[in-house]
Amino acid sequence: MLFKSLEFKLMSGQKVKITDIPVLEEDNKYCFMLQIRLQKLITLIHSQRSPKTIYSFKDYLKKLLKWPDYEAIFGTSVLKNNA
Repeated sequence: MLFKSLEFKLMSGQKVKITDIPVLEEDNKYCFMLQIRLQKLITLIHSQRSPKTIYSFKDYLKKLLKWPDYEAIFGTSVLKNNA
């Protein structure tokens, strides 16, 4: 899985970084949902009085999504024969 990060400055001048943003194909059924969730996280960060400097989008989604959806996006392949 390929991940990207987003870094921006708030109106106060504080730098904020969002990490672990998955990169999906345009035709993936979760692509639109992830864009909306990312926008909601950015809006949440802007509304906080004293936001943190680093946020993990993966951890944010873990709290919000149902487990089958989370696993479909971030699914890890199980290694066979202790490889």
